[in-house]
Amino acid sequence: MPIHYGSKAHHFQTISSPLATQIPQAAGAAYALRREGNKQCAICYFGEGAASEGDFHAGLNMAATLGCPVIFYCRNNGYAISTPAVEQYRGDGIASRGIGYGIDTIRVDGNDTWAVYAATKAARAIAVEQNKPVLIEAMTYRVSHHSTSDDSSAYRSKKEVEDWSKRDNPVARMRAWLEHRGWWAHGDDADISKSAKAEVLAAFAAAEKLKKPAVRSLFEDVYDELPPNLQREKAQMDELLKKYPDYYQINDYARS
Repeated sequence: MPIHYGSKAHHFQTISSPLATQIPQAAGAAYALRREGNKQCAICYFGEGAASEGDFHAGLNMAATLGCPVIFYCRNNGYAISTPAVEQYRGDGIASRGIGYGIDTIRVDGNDTWAVYAATKAARAIAVEQNKPVLIEAMTYRVSHHSTSDDSSAYRSKKEVEDWSKRDNPVARMRAWLEHRGWWAHGDDADISKSAKAEVLAAFAAAEKLKKPAVRSLFEDVYDELPPNLQREKAQMDELLKKYPDYYQINDYARS
């Protein structure tokens, strides 16, 4: 999917769609970091809905028993797509599960930027100094739809969303904090929003002019050497592209 970013240079693992698969992967990556002994840790982000998956329990138990320097960061925004938290579990959120696995756990106000920063900083210190996992449950609220195909008005009222937006907006809270200290003036964000929007639109226009990735990239970045079955598929694809270039619009794709 277009939002599945990743960056090897920035140590940012590529996102994948299957729910909660990143949790045991993070425990494994953290175990490798522990063996390297270079005082690094992994951090894994997921929602409270993912905590209902078996991979959540496997990942936390693995991290706890092996002493993996990993931070499990759960964003509890009240909804797993259309399922409200009250229908997901009967226990006290996700934090109690970490305690059950013998993991140091903290629950924070997920709409308080500085609370999140402080909790994450403290969790990292524990992870890298003591080689143990930490679970953070950040309590927040999802004001937007889950995705472009989701209409949240089908399972919650618009008033509920509006109330949360006004009462506990993390951006508004940060703005108020900055204004109170004289580091931000009322109306400053209007100029920044305008310039940021112009930058985004310029980048968007430039990206639209680029060709799509080369078709051969469909077969790359998985195997070191392409297995025979994929070699056959690639040969068949090349034959089809050569035979029907206009139908597959091959000029829209990079050649190398």
